[in-house]
Amino acid sequence: MSLPAQPTSPTVILTGDRPTGPLHLGHFVGSLRNRVAYQNDYKQFIMLADAQALTDNMDDIDKVRRNVVEVALDYLAVGIDPAKSTILIQSQIPELAELTFYYLNMVTVARLERNPTVKAEIALRGFERDIPAGFLTYPASQAADISAFKASIVPVGEDQIPMIEQTNEITRRFNRIAYKDILVECKALVPEMGRLPGTDGKAKMSKSLGNTINLGATAAEITAAVKKVYTDPLHLRVEDPGHLEGNVAFIYLDAFDPDQASLAEMKAHYVRGGLGDSIVKKRLEGVLQDMLAPIRARREELAKDRGYILQMLKQGTAQAREVAARTTDEVKAALGLSYF
Repeated sequence: MSLPAQPTSPTVILTGDRPTGPLHLGHFVGSLRNRVAYQNDYKQFIMLADAQALTDNMDDIDKVRRNVVEVALDYLAVGIDPAKSTILIQSQIPELAELTFYYLNMVTVARLERNPTVKAEIALRGFERDIPAGFLTYPASQAADISAFKASIVPVGEDQIPMIEQTNEITRRFNRIAYKDILVECKALVPEMGRLPGTDGKAKMSKSLGNTINLGATAAEITAAVKKVYTDPLHLRVEDPGHLEGNVAFIYLDAFDPDQASLAEMKAHYVRGGLGDSIVKKRLEGVLQDMLAPIRARREELAKDRGYILQMLKQGTAQAREVAARTTDEVKAALGLSYF
């Protein structure tokens, strides 16, 4: 999906992350580098979803609090400009919780349980029937996050499309109740590059699986991680033909190598045989070192003044709250909850 042309009234984009750990290459290829581009032409809100992160992290609340600043550092280090993009903290905008409360009356428990994304995440965490209520009702919370800013574009991974569909169900039901279009339906923007696999070849790069390369990784950490990158288990000898499918080293090179023409030649050589995995990994390490070194340097410099980071977040959150409050007032009025 391509972004729409910029209209007179700016298209609003809402995106964000759960601050449960440092951001990694999967975030970068999936969203971060796109956000840098979006901010030049669209009105972009970037949410640190700390309240949502607590739905399955109540046993480690310090992790969430600590990583709010860490993730904000990653945002600024990759080039997100707080003068162009509004960076906000979810928990500091009580209107989002208020909207969630209203929206919960517009969706059934059965519908929440049928949401494919929710079902997959419940299975991943092994909740079975011991599901935190806040986790189960996350689609209503996400609907509040999106509708509060009247976002019409929401960049997500393909696995999150059911969440956008449910947001639009809630939006349509509310607008029918209100007899006018107060809330805005949104479209999922799925990046051309899909989900990046973990270094171990698992389908998902995830902090919980320990198969990531963080954006702030040191040179030594990058070297160590690349050595463990999954390639072709059948490529036992240099002279053997290699396979590209499922080969994480080449998947990463496809995503990050700036010289795609030369990379195509390397792929052809690997497939016909005569090219060792060590050579492929050496190229990958060079690409990642060159790409992450300036990000790491900017991050280290920014980290020297955490007071600035907190002030930036305070200002962005205040600006975002003004927008969310206006939407909440409209919603309350439509529901007959404005008395004075």
